Amino acid sequence: MSSKVVLITGTSSGMGLAAAVGAAQAGWHTVATLRDTGRADALRKAAADAGVELDIRQLDVTDEASVTAAIDGVITDHGRLDAVINNAGVGYFGTLENDTVDDVRWVMEANFFGVLNVSKVALPHLRASGGCLITVTSIAGVVGQPFSEAYAAAKFAVEGYMESLAPVANKLGVSVSLVEPGPIASEFFNNIGVDMEAEIAAAGPYAEALTNLLSGAVSQMANSAQTPAEAAQAVLQALTADRPAFRIQTSDWAREFVGTKLADVDGSAVLGLTGGWIV
Repeated sequence: MSSKVVLITGTSSGMGLAAAVGAAQAGWHTVATLRDTGRADALRKAAADAGVELDIRQLDVTDEASVTAAIDGVITDHGRLDAVINNAGVGYFGTLENDTVDDVRWVMEANFFGVLNVSKVALPHLRASGGCLITVTSIAGVVGQPFSEAYAAAKFAVEGYMESLAPVANKLGVSVSLVEPGPIASEFFNNIGVDMEAEIAAAGPYAEALTNLLSGAVSQMANSAQTPAEAAQAVLQALTADRPAFRIQTSDWAREFVGTKLADVDGSAVLGLTGGWIV
């Protein structure tokens, strides 16, 4: 009961898996959650290989009843909750004219409202422990990128919500941080579930711009991709720091990219950069 307890969402693979193992190695009692516990084999193997134990539980961030049941279960079994890492989310690739509104709603539900569902239920327990709320967003939560409108909108929404919440939560003893990864090697476009050749074929008047994006900027970003374990170090930094920064990028590349936006008062630098990707 004396060990600090962290709950992490979206731990079946990638950065979430690496963060769960890393938190356990750092001495945290780690509750690793995922929507489908039938996909936990890689997580269990990684924990075994690292010589750590994880408390693996089911949690679907889009289902309020699932969120409540999972967090209530943690309190019942462990008596406390000291940190939450909102990592679960979905990738999406597309553009307005070719997307449906339902597509965008689905992305918002998973990436924005899912974060709110977990954070809202967790906050009373984090207040009790003087804990921390950490949310993994993306460089796309700061810099909007071509053919990523829905994904960027969801991540922008998370960033704005948490930036507004941070001083309020801090007043009551809860620190709030955002972790902003760039491309991650194991997930870069692989988990979005789209066939890029088919996307180009179906892009109509946007085919040339999409082709240029994929052959130019996307390839360059892929060359800058981190491993999940490298990116997860920023999450562990936020988790273990006495006074974590509000906004933490996972690499020098991501820091420079985000910095372009944060210093761009009129938007011309960002649009000049991203517009050049599709020319």
